[in-house]
Amino acid sequence: MAKIFVILSGLLGFTAVALGAFGAHGLQSRVGSLPDGVKRLDWWTTAAHYHLTHALALALAAWLVHRGSGASALLAGWAFVAGVGLFSGSLYTMAITGQTKLGMITPFGGLLFLVGWGAIVVAGWRLGAGS
Repeated sequence: MAKIFVILSGLLGFTAVALGAFGAHGLQSRVGSLPDGVKRLDWWTTAAHYHLTHALALALAAWLVHRGSGASALLAGWAFVAGVGLFSGSLYTMAITGQTKLGMITPFGGLLFLVGWGAIVVAGWRLGAGS
């Protein structure tokens, strides 16, 4: 599972940088002049920030899985993957479409990020116990 998490971490990192660049350049010209354009660009920036942050967090989960930190490291990894999908995915979609109802999904992604970080704490604690 560590290998899968490392690969997913790389893919998430790659897409975060690509989407961040698109937001800074391509999206600006498409939504910048709309009445809610500033808000949409802010959503995109937030999505890209959390996307990239949790791509790196997934690499940490992969390392913990590799070190044998158990189910909590696995939980962290999958929570980060799902969190990026729900949190960043909903914000990216809102930024492109302007459909704010998708904002109801965003907090579930944030909750998954919290679950992931909590699981990192548990995995780290277990790592120290086995050393």
